Amino acid sequence: MNGARLAIDGEMTIYTVDALKAQLLAAMPADGHLTLDLAAVGMADSAGLQLLLAAGREAEARGGALALAAPSAVLRELLALAGVTDRFASAPEPAAGVEPIPAAPAAEPAAEEIAP
Repeated sequence: MNGARLAIDGEMTIYTVDALKAQLLAAMPADGHLTLDLAAVGMADSAGLQLLLAAGREAEARGGALALAAPSAVLRELLALAGVTDRFASAPEPAAGVEPIPAAPAAEPAAEEIAP
């Protein structure tokens, strides 16, 4: 698949997807052909899955497709559990020479104050 290549490093969780979404949309070319190198994703949850699905829909809306290169074991398991593995094209190798987008550090949920 020709087009833009982007690598994501770190987490794809509820704490990081807002920043990742902005970066993915900025990297999405007009023709919608985008390959994501996901080898360095160490943690992902349903928000990360939702981000991938939304990026795939955006790529299709632009006339292209989202391809996943070397998804980590965590992502492969998440995609399989959700039954969406076949929704994405597979890229044969990681995006060599592409600087990864570091996921924003996971923010700790705010502790609720307990009244005495």
